[in-house]
Amino acid sequence: MDFYEFDGPYLERLCSGDFRTQEHFVAYFSELLQLKLRSRLQSPQAIEDLRQETFARVFGVLRGPTGMRQPERLGAFVNSTCNNVLLEYYRSSARNTPIDDEEDTKIPDTAMDVVSIIAHKQMEQKVREILDELPERDRRVLKEIFIEERDKDDVCKDFGVDRNYLRVLLHRAKQSFRSSYLQSMSASAGALKE
Repeated sequence: MDFYEFDGPYLERLCSGDFRTQEHFVAYFSELLQLKLRSRLQSPQAIEDLRQETFARVFGVLRGPTGMRQPERLGAFVNSTCNNVLLEYYRSSARNTPIDDEEDTKIPDTAMDVVSIIAHKQMEQKVREILDELPERDRRVLKEIFIEERDKDDVCKDFGVDRNYLRVLLHRAKQSFRSSYLQSMSASAGALKE
């Protein structure tokens, strides 16, 4: 995608309702808004609704009595308008969601960008791989305590141990995981150097 630098004449044409300029503006920012909203919403209908609402608000301000005086800030203005529309959507979704359905609601973390999401997924995959390589007892205790977040008393019953010995098992399992993790990272670093 080519980045466009907005200037005074472009902004004047946009505010006056020039068809070609509006068409360019909507096409240009639609692509950027789609990327942003797809990373935060799952519903194609919600993405389209928020995209249209963003444009409606932007055009409302541009054609309003005060308009916009700094054409170079147009991109930032569209982005911040989209952020505001998105926050309002989250708030209205939270108000309209019944308490029973809260655990089914998966609102993406707005603080995570695409790179963070990919890195997070890769880390999850690496943790799973390392867990699969551990001895069964270590793998089970780590999964039940940290991934499944089971009650420790229930885990003690399953393993046939008391809470004090569960701490020992957990400590050994974490040491085993840490050792495997460090070996894996040093092997990855060695592969990158080659």
